[in-house]
Amino acid sequence: MSKKIDAALKSLVKALEHHGEVMSDRPVSAKRAGRATEKVRQAASAYSQVVADKTGQPNPFVDFLDPETVQSLRGERDAIATKKTKKND
Repeated sequence: MSKKIDAALKSLVKALEHHGEVMSDRPVSAKRAGRATEKVRQAASAYSQVVADKTGQPNPFVDFLDPETVQSLRGERDAIATKKTKKND
């Protein structure tokens, strides 16, 4: 496994474990829950970016996005691909 992918994976797992611990607390502090959620989002984003950079594979979490966001991202991707194709011609 790539060192960068491995490091990003470990960060994601750590963020998820912390999130689970925070969410298990009763009562859950909204501020603490928000910070834990943001750490998961950042770690997931970093993991997705490293995987894309190293393998060219799409975001493994794309199914969790709402349909409008997915459509927008696909449109952006297609526009970039078209621009690159025109540039190379």
